[in-house]
Amino acid sequence: MSKKRVLIAHILGAEGKQMLRERDDIEVVEFANTIEQGQFQALLESFDEVHGVILGLTRFGTAELQRTPGLQVVSRIGVGFDAVDIPAMTEAAVPVMVCANANHRAVAEHTLGFMLSLAKRTEALTHLVRDGNWHQRYDYLPTELEGREVLLVGCGRIGARVATLLVALGMRVKVYDPYLSPRQLPQGVEPVAVLEHALASADYVSLHCPKTAETVGLLSAERLALMKQHAYVINTARGGIVDEQALYQALVEKRIAGAALDVFLPEPPPHGSGLPSLDNVICSPHLAGVSREAVSRMAKLAAGNVLNVFDAEPNHDNAVNPQVFDRAVHLAQANSAEAIPYPI
Repeated sequence: MSKKRVLIAHILGAEGKQMLRERDDIEVVEFANTIEQGQFQALLESFDEVHGVILGLTRFGTAELQRTPGLQVVSRIGVGFDAVDIPAMTEAAVPVMVCANANHRAVAEHTLGFMLSLAKRTEALTHLVRDGNWHQRYDYLPTELEGREVLLVGCGRIGARVATLLVALGMRVKVYDPYLSPRQLPQGVEPVAVLEHALASADYVSLHCPKTAETVGLLSAERLALMKQHAYVINTARGGIVDEQALYQALVEKRIAGAALDVFLPEPPPHGSGLPSLDNVICSPHLAGVSREAVSRMAKLAAGNVLNVFDAEPNHDNAVNPQVFDRAVHLAQANSAEAIPYPI
């Protein structure tokens, strides 16, 4: 029996690796999550066939696709897909699968943690105690979240979960998402049609949109200039959605109060400089969606997405480009009554 070869980023959780290795028809090849792109392309070329890839940070586009003519599926360990060339994959009828519903709770809780840390000034107060400056505590009074206004930019699974948490805390939650109708939004939120108007009144601006050509630089210097001086920016989405140089200048000049960032461009950011070096910035190393529980869920989903495609039982809800499934069916019907290996 010929085996299907699956290349997996080594960060795939143990449960996912076990699912693949339990199958007699699967050959597993691991590669480093931080592999240099040229080395990754050479790895692809070293095999006569690669049928599936499970990716973390590694980019996958036309150059990689040309080196894998037998490719049947690309599976992401997570929900973001900005590192994958979706039009190229769709043209080649290769489904790109993500781990829907695997880590939205983790990202939402991380966002809430960021917001609480900013409001309660936990980092500054920790340093006061640690450095023996207890007497300065009244210079760093925290604030409350109840009654404050927050603007969520994007309201998919993550944004909706954040909204639910913040409404429960008594915050005034506004949502800017031009792709959703008001009836698709969580209860208790106020939809806004014009981003600029909402930025001007928000105490917190939290980003939860995907990184696309439309959203790169969405929070620009001009839009940052609309924000209140005591307002905060939170980004747990993707680096590059915020103009980071403009954000840096706004923070240095105290035109906004602070920021909490889990993502940067590039990653990792330069050590000792830029946004992480500022006193009014708290940050984490792109880990918001990587709780222990989420790692387990993502491992099983990422592996399961590959196996389901191989078994011709794909979960369409996990596909970024589900139209490739219809294309495969139509081609199969047009060519013969004999089942064509899925996908084409």
